[in-house]
Amino acid sequence: MEHLPQVSVVVPAYNVRGYIADALVSLQQQSLGEFEALIVDDGSTDGTRELVEQFCQRDSRFHLLSKPNGGLSSARNYGIRHAQTDYIALLDGDDRYAADKLATHLAVLQTNPTVGVVYSASQTIREDGRPTPMHLSGKPIHPDPLLALLCKNFVGHGSNAVFRRCLCAEVGEFDESLRSNEDVDFWLRVAALSHWRFYREPRALCYYRVRPSGLSFNVEQMQCNRERVIAAAYERSPHRVGPMLPTAHAYLYRYLARLSLTAGDAAKAQNYIHAALAADRSIFWRDPRSLTTLAAVRLSSLAGFWLRRSLGSAQSTPK
Repeated sequence: MEHLPQVSVVVPAYNVRGYIADALVSLQQQSLGEFEALIVDDGSTDGTRELVEQFCQRDSRFHLLSKPNGGLSSARNYGIRHAQTDYIALLDGDDRYAADKLATHLAVLQTNPTVGVVYSASQTIREDGRPTPMHLSGKPIHPDPLLALLCKNFVGHGSNAVFRRCLCAEVGEFDESLRSNEDVDFWLRVAALSHWRFYREPRALCYYRVRPSGLSFNVEQMQCNRERVIAAAYERSPHRVGPMLPTAHAYLYRYLARLSLTAGDAAKAQNYIHAALAADRSIFWRDPRSLTTLAAVRLSSLAGFWLRRSLGSAQSTPK
């Protein structure tokens, strides 16, 4: 007798033929077998669709959805609209889950009615699947998740969260006009609702792949999108967000400095670090990672070498 799915895993897939099998196998290896996997082919041209079809033919839990290319948010929204369950898990087509990812998170959601979003720590992996030295703990820097998310996306990346589908009805879908920071925008909208909590699993249950070919990022575009997200959060909750704005911008400029440094633009990294110091220099003595970034920018030639060695490419940084 076939069991009904308990959770819908939405897998956006755009030209990830070289990685999608790894992601889907990690779903087949889940200790929780009652799931549906909705793989959204977002207009791939590299044979991704044909590879996914093979999984669908062998495993009735896998379903291929196809649409014209519209971007990551568009693919996620499309998959969520087709979901049959009350719980949504997100898994990008080039990442993978630990075997008890779904079971662990679903147990929390089913036993804690005030928890809206569950996520875990993550292990960053190279393009070839080998681990890097980078580990994402997911610890918020502030007890208020709204204020914490303004500064750092503690969920970490787009493959980490499992959440209640009803959140989409309350706060809306992922913003398809954003080309980056769309996940942060969604979590900020959830965090603005005081009746939902975020829950962190300290174990690393997700493997987050850093791909040079997927990281042709535009730092200025990222800045523009993040500033839009921060401004929208302020408009929704001016009294809560207003006092945190200088710190939020300091963290943004610190992050952009890190991206610029990783991309090999030391001059731009210096400019962003100066902007971070002007916005709120206290982040550099309160947050060890911010202090590390400051030191890295100051010693940019050595830092660039370390980042290239750690990630396997001068163009790699977490997506």
